[in-house]
Amino acid sequence: MTRTSNLNSSQAAGSSTSSSLLKWPLVATLALAGLYLVFNIYAAGQLWWALGLLVLLGSAFFVYLAKISFAYRYLYPGLAGMAIFVAFPLLYTVQIGFTNYSSSNLLSQERVRSYLLEQTAPDDAHLMSYSLHADGPQYLLALRPLSPMGELGEVAFVSGPLALMNTQAPVRVSMAAPTASTHLAPALPLKEVLKHRDVLMSLVLSLPEGAASHGTDLHYLGVSEFGPLNRLWQANPDGSLTQASDGAVYHPNGETGFFENAATGERLQPGFKVFAGLKHYQRMVMDPDFRGPFFSIFLWTVSFSALTVLFTLLIGMALAVLLNWEALRFRTTYRTLLFLPYAVPGFISILVFKGLFNQNFGEINAILDSLFGIKPAWFADPALARSMLLIVNTWLGYPYIMVLCTGLLKAIPADLYEASAIAGAGPLTNFFKITAPLIAKPLTPLLIGIFAFNFNNFVLIALLTDGRPDYLNTKVPAGQTDILVSYTYRIAFQDSGQDFGLAAAVSTVIFLMVAAMSLINLRLMRANSR
Repeated sequence: MTRTSNLNSSQAAGSSTSSSLLKWPLVATLALAGLYLVFNIYAAGQLWWALGLLVLLGSAFFVYLAKISFAYRYLYPGLAGMAIFVAFPLLYTVQIGFTNYSSSNLLSQERVRSYLLEQTAPDDAHLMSYSLHADGPQYLLALRPLSPMGELGEVAFVSGPLALMNTQAPVRVSMAAPTASTHLAPALPLKEVLKHRDVLMSLVLSLPEGAASHGTDLHYLGVSEFGPLNRLWQANPDGSLTQASDGAVYHPNGETGFFENAATGERLQPGFKVFAGLKHYQRMVMDPDFRGPFFSIFLWTVSFSALTVLFTLLIGMALAVLLNWEALRFRTTYRTLLFLPYAVPGFISILVFKGLFNQNFGEINAILDSLFGIKPAWFADPALARSMLLIVNTWLGYPYIMVLCTGLLKAIPADLYEASAIAGAGPLTNFFKITAPLIAKPLTPLLIGIFAFNFNNFVLIALLTDGRPDYLNTKVPAGQTDILVSYTYRIAFQDSGQDFGLAAAVSTVIFLMVAAMSLINLRLMRANSR
């Protein structure tokens, strides 16, 4: 027995030793791979992304290698996921709300400066015509001066034999003056030249020193020309840029996010991202052209959410009470049929209703026209469009309330109704004195959740009305059926300016409102649990 025990102990020790030998090389490999990834991100100029990844990797190694953090090994994946997919997007959105980030201000100031300094234009006064000549399996490229009148001169420069193989990087080709031994075959026709166009575009022709006063590098400029490229901008020590053509100086403006000329006020595109402070939040309150539609949309969002809760509650509760009547025949069938709107995917129901409400071809207007001779403009009239949204949203939401109330009604003791019947109470008395008070408390947090959901019900607005009809004479396009979330989407992605900073500020306001509703919901749920 002792020998067997010793044998098992030695086997366990050997297994532990082999695990340790495999563990540390794997850890070292993962650490080196992570550091290599961090270094590449830092080398790309993304300092904060590199720091974030370094902190994430460092915390992961600490949690899984240190004995002191053993208890957090099972929690770490969830916490890391929340930090990456919840906290980081939230903080990034809030941060964008304090900048001028938009489609015209996407880049950093350094990248905008680099982009402008790379801008070039062909020097039309020193263009040269080129031709290709076969030289066995290779080719010779010949350059001829091109006069302003388009007249060609004699061959001035000839390259060495070129293979004209496909390449991605620019290839420098040295040109030389022709000699007595230089022999050029007939020039290739344009059709043959165009076959090598991609390779010719990658060539940079280097002329001999002193051959031209305008420079020695020629670039491909068309199917028959090479020429020098002149830079449009020159960098100054103070960070400003000088336009080469007229000497105008453009300074970076840290408030507007553009390089601007102080004399003319002209701005260069693209702009760069700068800190805007509370500009977007002040605009929501102070700018009358923005404040009017914004507050109208805010009030409609609250009204839309509240009325949806009210209508779905009234219909869903009434149906639940009716279907709870034991004397009603086929109750199960009715309950199944009434639950179908909730079983069908919401976007399908919305698109079906969009067709039903069509002014000219919809079935609803066809029925109204046959009965009353009217064809309401559901999508053109603001009041009708909002009514249509409430009708459709009530249709989509009442089955959920009906199911909730059905479950809550089953929990009410039947003795209460029997005692009420003995006292001579009627159905309305039973509802208001027994049913409503007993289901109101557990139902309240759920109604707040429904309110918060409809506060951000983007799918219904986007598929049914797309926010239309629009408000007139507004700086930022806004629809009279838009709610805050769809309005934010239009600002960020559909407006011609694509003002991401303003959209992020509005999103932050929406988040604070929904967060407040969630806190109220939690408090109510806590109160109900006592």
